[in-house]
Amino acid sequence: MIYPDNFESKIGFDKIRQLLTGKCLSSLGEEKVQEMNFSSDYISIIESLFQTEEFVRIIQEEDDFPTNYFIDVRPVLRNIGVEGTWIDESALFDLRRSLQTIRDIVSFLKKGEDEDSPYPHLQELAGEVMIFPQLINQIDAILDKYGHIKDNASPELGKIRREISHIASGISKSLNAILRSAQKEGLVEKDVTPTMRDGRLVIPVAPAFKRKIKGIVHDESASGKTVFIEPAEVVESNNRIRELESEERREIIKILTAFTNVVRPFVPEIMQSYDFLAMIDFIRSKATFSIDIDAIKPTIENNQLIRWYRAKHPLLFLSHRKQNKEIVPLDIELEEENRLLIISGPNAGGKSVCLKTVGLLQYMVQCGIPIPVAENSIVGIFEQIFIDIGDEQSIENDLSTYSSHLTNMKFFVKNCNEKTILLIDEFGGGTEPQIGGAIAESLLKRFNEKKSYGVITTHYQNLKHFANENKGVINGAMLYDRHLMQPLFILSIGNPGSSFAIEIARKIGLPEDVIADASELVGSDYINMDKYLQDIVRDKRYWESKRQNIRQKEKRLEEITSTYETDLLSVEKQRKEIIRQSKAEAERILSDANAKIENTIRTIRESQADKEKTKQARQSLTEFKSSLENEDDRLDDKIAQKIQKLKDREKNKKQKETTVKEKKDAIISIGDNVRIKGQTSVGQVLEIQKTNAVVAFGMIKSTVKLDTLEYISKNQIKRDSKSTLVNAAVSDDIRDKKLNFKQDIDVRGMRGDEALQAVMYFIDDAILVGMPRIRILHGTGTGALRQMIRDYLRTVHGVRNYQDEHVQFGGSGITVIDLE
Repeated sequence: MIYPDNFESKIGFDKIRQLLTGKCLSSLGEEKVQEMNFSSDYISIIESLFQTEEFVRIIQEEDDFPTNYFIDVRPVLRNIGVEGTWIDESALFDLRRSLQTIRDIVSFLKKGEDEDSPYPHLQELAGEVMIFPQLINQIDAILDKYGHIKDNASPELGKIRREISHIASGISKSLNAILRSAQKEGLVEKDVTPTMRDGRLVIPVAPAFKRKIKGIVHDESASGKTVFIEPAEVVESNNRIRELESEERREIIKILTAFTNVVRPFVPEIMQSYDFLAMIDFIRSKATFSIDIDAIKPTIENNQLIRWYRAKHPLLFLSHRKQNKEIVPLDIELEEENRLLIISGPNAGGKSVCLKTVGLLQYMVQCGIPIPVAENSIVGIFEQIFIDIGDEQSIENDLSTYSSHLTNMKFFVKNCNEKTILLIDEFGGGTEPQIGGAIAESLLKRFNEKKSYGVITTHYQNLKHFANENKGVINGAMLYDRHLMQPLFILSIGNPGSSFAIEIARKIGLPEDVIADASELVGSDYINMDKYLQDIVRDKRYWESKRQNIRQKEKRLEEITSTYETDLLSVEKQRKEIIRQSKAEAERILSDANAKIENTIRTIRESQADKEKTKQARQSLTEFKSSLENEDDRLDDKIAQKIQKLKDREKNKKQKETTVKEKKDAIISIGDNVRIKGQTSVGQVLEIQKTNAVVAFGMIKSTVKLDTLEYISKNQIKRDSKSTLVNAAVSDDIRDKKLNFKQDIDVRGMRGDEALQAVMYFIDDAILVGMPRIRILHGTGTGALRQMIRDYLRTVHGVRNYQDEHVQFGGSGITVIDLE
């Protein structure tokens, strides 16, 4: 349960809905965004978060996910329930394209079905979705690729259109003959051509000559200087075309009605498929929003818990990013031992933002939206979220600010339990402090008895004492820099915070005697206690900083230890391998030696102790022994040489590094290449004057302090110059393109594929040079080229908008494109 009814507007979730709606591709997804609501069901929350996480990976890693033609044709499908109704031509084209999109999405998500899918939760969502390939094929038999009824959609339609074409051709020939005759007689100007009025071909004629041409006057120009005559010779033919056009419309309706009769039984299943398309649009909008706010799917536990690290308020994060400002993240923990957090601290110190961050992020998670927290964060599930924030006074209901707070508290006490999180801002405020604090403490006691969770902000001292003395309640403070006199927006849990009223009064410039009187009125004990609180906070920050440094050093030590252990294991492994190889080699040598000895003995025996042969055998054995010793010596020498080479290489490397370091650290001398620290321009030292040096940067000489210069080696200069040359070449190329770029392209007269290729290159160049607006001149004609170009424009990410040019400058013959 959520309380009150305007909970979403109080925490800013209404703005999150607006942002999600803006990310949707169609009304399908927008409808799902509006239907999204708070859930406490662990399974549904986890499922929704997994789906969104998988779609984030699709956006970041995949290029071929279909995102075209998310078109909502459900209103059309609802209207064809009655026999005799039909889907019109444009709606049928939308149906075909959107069904194809559903088919492509299902195919994409099921492509790893036989293996472990990278997107199992989205694949499960697509599991039972019907894709209607037969309907798509039937529509393709009726419509061409531009969405117009094909001539061969039926034999009768083909016959009618052929007759229309034949008659129209005859009318055109007749008109051209009449026009040429009239031009010879001087009745019509030379550059005049037949035109169309009320669907009939006519000839423009000056009013003075309208009696000279027999026919029917259909219209005249606004100025009255031209009349449009349909010659008598073509009247019958035009009438016949009108009749055929009526027959054509009837035949088209007949075709569409027949197809609609085929579709009608499948409407419930098609509606389910469109519900899937709506879910995909909705999940995609959550995924793109998650990328925008650096959100993740945190660890979710099915119990009441908040353990968040580096949590950020999404709306504040987006606002700060626009202004190039950093946001201070929030670390907060609420668990069984410390359920109720009492936050105190100075005004404008971030208490309310902290409270809203908790409410908004918890609500987002339980609506299935990833949140911007660190990966080690853990989020629990609450069944109820109650909030009391802002001024709720109502003249109509006779409620003051404090009365409205008490009304909320009455509801909280009655309905809260161990699965409720309470968010209360300025607890006990709005009335006389002593009784207000007492009522607030009594309410806090009951919240604690009911084991509710909560984040509560206050300035009351008695609530800080209550938190110190009662289990389940803990103090927290928004930190403040006393020296700079500014809030740090950091939440520190464990100690109460000071309101820093005296310090803020001094900073604002309140007279010192007023501050002194106020201090005397509250007493030294109160002032000292406030100072002690500040000292505790300061000391805590100091020791936390120390502890953080120790942790970092311990982590570094663990990393070094781990590295050394890995190296030792590697060395031990290599040693064992060397010993194994050595033993194998020794066994081989021993085997060869035994074979040689046996061979020598056999030779001696066979020679029957012939002295000469015995001597030769012994000599051969001695030579074999020497060769083995020489081979061992050669191997040892080879290994020793390799080791020496490695040592020499390492020594040279260290000497080089030492030389460069010494050169950098040494006093810079005349002739050295140097640059100013933090700069890229390299110069040469011409002269040294005590603590200054005269350096030539190209043709410019400059006197620079020695301690601001650093030595640069020749190798470093070469590396820098290479990258500079590449960057300069790219910059020059783009600059040339920008200077020579024309904002218009004329593709009239080109074939479709040639025109499309030219448009592709043209738009790529326009995006590269940063043109905000371009124009494509394609003419009117049949409209095929215009449609082809616009179909392509829908797929280009850099195109923000496109439309016809103003009628005065070309109308539908020119497409104007606005680029992002």
